[in-house]
Amino acid sequence: MTEFYSHGKLLITGEYTVLDGSMSLAVPTKFGQSLTVSPISKNEIVWKSFDINKKLWFKTNFSTLDMDQISKDKIHDSLINSFKIIKDLKPELFKKNGFEFNTFLEFPQNWGLGSSSTLINNLAQWAGVDPFQLLEKTFGGSGCDVACAQSSKPIIYQKINGKAKIKPISFNPSFNEKIFFVYRNKKQNTREAISHYSSLRKIRKKDISKINTITKTIILTSKIKEFENLITEHEMIISNLIKQPPLKKIKFSDYNGAIKSLGAWGGDFFLATGSDQDYFKKKGYETIISYKDIIL
Repeated sequence: MTEFYSHGKLLITGEYTVLDGSMSLAVPTKFGQSLTVSPISKNEIVWKSFDINKKLWFKTNFSTLDMDQISKDKIHDSLINSFKIIKDLKPELFKKNGFEFNTFLEFPQNWGLGSSSTLINNLAQWAGVDPFQLLEKTFGGSGCDVACAQSSKPIIYQKINGKAKIKPISFNPSFNEKIFFVYRNKKQNTREAISHYSSLRKIRKKDISKINTITKTIILTSKIKEFENLITEHEMIISNLIKQPPLKKIKFSDYNGAIKSLGAWGGDFFLATGSDQDYFKKKGYETIISYKDIIL
């Protein structure tokens, strides 16, 4: 049996614009996903997925000789599609035998920390194929999630002319005790968000330049007030690009600290500054995690 592991991620800056070449700051989380793989004699894939409580929530199997089996189950079909692509990239993997795969999530599926990207990165590690190529042919996206899945440090990620540029950095704000993350009680569909952005966008170099400047400054700042001003400016830029009001304006206008959406707007986690976590709990947001408890 072999085992593989990938970190989850939080995208601090550059959501949406990373698709158009902006810098983005992404941080790996303490929660990730592991994958164990064991060869079996039959020419088939046996798949089992376990949740954070080690409870089996999905299982399936299919032949490695015929990967054109379509079902009405989206997860099954998505898996088959991933393995078809792996087989195209590395056909020798499936010539002698099949495999049993067991995957274990360390965070709830609806948290949006990268259940798909950590899975793709683990499968790519096992198969010995390029994870960015595998992601592009399966779920799509910027590749930032996969880059973070492989990293034990925060990264600056940028995609230039289709090629990922990844720079590990030091990012541990001196004021991190005043940063926390709140789950919005719903998961956002990243594919739909990307599609919406693609249909709207009239990206301007000026916007990319502003996001780049914000990202570079956020990494260096030692002042909470400057950090808050930067993430508020970032919210306004993205708001104008995707034609949606900032989260603070529509949900938390009377909150004293700053608030920033993370990743696709509308769900998953958002970042808040300050120390008044009770403000959000009173509004029904029970999942609140401090910086040190979630960031690797």
